[in-house]
Amino acid sequence: MLVSSLGTGLAGDLGIRSASAADGADDRLTFGELEPLVSLMQETPLGKLQQALLGKIDSGTDLATLIAAGSLANARTFGGHDYVGFHTFMALTPALEMAAELPEPRRALPVLKVLYRNTDRIQQFGGSSSEVLRRLDASKHEGHRPSAEALQTMTRQANVVRAEQMMAALSEESAADVFNRVQHSVQDEADVHRVVLAWRAWACIGIVGEQHANTLLRQSVRYCLQDSQRRTRDGKPDPQLWTLLPRLLDQYKLLSQPVGNRQGDDQWIDELAWTIFHSNRMQAADAAAQALAAGYAPDQIGEAMSVAANLLLLHDPGRARDGDGDKVKGSVHGASVGVHASDAANAWRNIARVSNPRNTIASLLVGAYHTAGQNPRVEREPWPLKMDAVEAVDDKQQLLTQAEQAVRNRDQALAGAAVQRFADLGGSPRAISDVLIKFATSEDGALHAEKYYRTATEEFANTRPSLRWRQLVGLARVSASEYGTAAPGYREACELLNVQA
Repeated sequence: MLVSSLGTGLAGDLGIRSASAADGADDRLTFGELEPLVSLMQETPLGKLQQALLGKIDSGTDLATLIAAGSLANARTFGGHDYVGFHTFMALTPALEMAAELPEPRRALPVLKVLYRNTDRIQQFGGSSSEVLRRLDASKHEGHRPSAEALQTMTRQANVVRAEQMMAALSEESAADVFNRVQHSVQDEADVHRVVLAWRAWACIGIVGEQHANTLLRQSVRYCLQDSQRRTRDGKPDPQLWTLLPRLLDQYKLLSQPVGNRQGDDQWIDELAWTIFHSNRMQAADAAAQALAAGYAPDQIGEAMSVAANLLLLHDPGRARDGDGDKVKGSVHGASVGVHASDAANAWRNIARVSNPRNTIASLLVGAYHTAGQNPRVEREPWPLKMDAVEAVDDKQQLLTQAEQAVRNRDQALAGAAVQRFADLGGSPRAISDVLIKFATSEDGALHAEKYYRTATEEFANTRPSLRWRQLVGLARVSASEYGTAAPGYREACELLNVQA
């Protein structure tokens, strides 16, 4: 009874165990020296959380360690199953990366904001009494290491027991080895959450340590399993990618030749981006396969895919009608075509960058397929910016002020135009980012603010100069769309840090 009232994590920290735990029957997943901080993330009352986190910071705990603990608390609780839960997980490493861009007094804000959301959702979900991930016992699953194809078969069949057994058998393998095995399942469907969860799990391993890699990657496996369960339940056909991907790999002999290093010029990248933008899914995947077969380097196809995804945002007319919460008519933030496409393209591109050769190629084919699949929901002509309102402005500081004010007025067209004019005058991308990061930090963004800020700024850095400013124009548009709904916990964090909200 005492364990039930305290919660298993806090009871464990106090040295209290249930009878089943004492007998060795407790299969709760725990995290060694990080466990007290992980449990704090799950069990601290929400009204006391930020004060507790600041106490940890004041006593020497760095922001990366807080994010590591929050990530493990999230993974253990949700296991990749809860919509708000996995969105919050996907925002944790972007929040840490954003913190590094902020001045010291405000550095903790994005981290506190996302950890507040994390704990709030964990407690709504049931906290330590409702954890999805349990401890895997590798000693019960000895034998040959399961192949990527064998794991993929289990996720396709929605066989949770066998898939978990396979992950247990892989528990002593390197993070890279497990990651590459999981990618075959991820590539089975074009789903933004499926791919971004996989990428953010990999990005998080560098923070939590390889000893927890299996836990983080199990989220992707269980997401795929749950997706297969829904498909089977609803009587849906097998995804087209199950046959298309192996056919393209074979048709263009992409696995029997070295990965190319040919570079495309600006026109080539732009043309491939427009091909992906205008094509249907099969045509876009085929275009990517042809480019790889012609010896173009994978990062060139990834760059074109990213530019195409940004075009979807810049051609998005906005929501046709008012939706839930702050998703009003004309808005483009949250789960919109352009934001989803850009976040997915960024994830496919990054997975291609860190994977083995087979997964590098496969991720780009699926990524092109995924990006093209969203074009029916946008216009063929770009959404108009208010360029006439800024074309006579030659002062860069005035344009920065104008961009910030446009965001606060929720004027997407003027915000994007001010950024474009600033770019035309040779302005500093850092200066624009310093304006826009404020809103990615303060606003809720329908669960996407942190992720999309990192997508846009990262893709800006990895795109050639002639095409890169489109990313920050898109970020300005999304910032204006999402402004006006402050993130829960943000104002409290500002007060505790004694900085302006």
